[in-house]
This record gives sequence, C-alpha cells and structure tokens, in this order.
Amino acid sequence: MLLDIEKKATVWDYERLEEGAPYQLIAGELILTPSSTPFHQSISMNLSLEMGAFVKQNKLGVIFAAPLDVYLSEEDVYQPDLIFIRADRAKGLRKDKLRIVPDLVVEVLSPSTAYYDFTREKEMYCTRGVEEYWIVDPEAETIEVMIKQGEIYRTERLLHNSEILESAMFPGFSMKVEDIFIF
Repeated sequence: MLLDIEKKATVWDYERLEEGAPYQLIAGELILTPSSTPFHQSISMNLSLEMGAFVKQNKLGVIFAAPLDVYLSEEDVYQPDLIFIRADRAKGLRKDKLRIVPDLVVEVLSPSTAYYDFTREKEMYCTRGVEEYWIVDPEAETIEVMIKQGEIYRTERLLHNSEILESAMFPGFSMKVEDIFIF
C-alpha cells in the first residue's frame, strides 16, 4: 500500500496495512518495530505468565500480551508488551479491536522503541488515563513503576534484582524482580 509521506498517517491508514505488519502508529507516523529479541520475549513471558495466572485466579480482569493494538487517538495506535484491564471495565471489550484504555501498560524496552516508550507513548498513556505504566529495562534489569498523578506519571519505585514487584492494582500479587529476568 502506498501512503502519502507528506501527510500524517491516521487510524484509517493503519488499518489498511497488511495484518501482522510490524508497525505502530505514533504521532501520525508509521514506525517500523522489528521483532523482539529472545531475552525481551522471555521477560515478557515471565511477567505475563505470573500476572496472568494471578489475575485469572482472582478474577481481577484480563491481561493481553503483544502484539495487540491499543487505539488511543486517530494518530496513535500502540502495541505494548502487556496490557491489563480491570474486570469492571473489561465487560466493554470487543472481539475485533481494543478501544478501551488499559489500566496498566507494561513496556519492555527495545533499542528500536525505547525513545517512544519514554516520550510520546508515555505522554499519551497518561493523557488517555492509563493508571500505571511500567518500564522494564532488560539491560539494567530494572522495573520502573509509574503511577498517574494528575497530568503526569510519578515514579513510585525503581525496582532492582533483589527486590519484589508489587502493585496496588493487584492486591496480594508479588514477584521477585530477578525471576522476571530469568532467561
């Protein structure tokens, strides 16, 4: 498909890409996002398996793993690594598109997307009402847990290997940070 590169792309353009095309729509630009490394996928899987089982067992809501489009505006469609939506809000889910703003978004940093994760995406998630935003850094083996406070995110904790990941969003859930980075 040919796009006019002089104009900003929109959801309309994005939805006309071939299914599975490795792009995100960020600020009206189609950004190529190559596949993740095995370590990146391992981190994402470790988190999603533990959190997913806890969420399901406690009927807290739903967890989705990438790739899944999250529609935030006409010029912003992202594919975060993990998405959580609380049970009371999950009733509005459609089978074809995720048009509900998640309660939690988790991004595992990749060289190709780290800039966007810390800038435009972070701003859009906050503006649209994502309550918690976690940045997982595979290089430093840290997790930055950010909580929405008004119009900005405040870093609640920067967790290192020997610490425990917990969140008020998942009462009773805990996971050793070092277990997230097992490869």
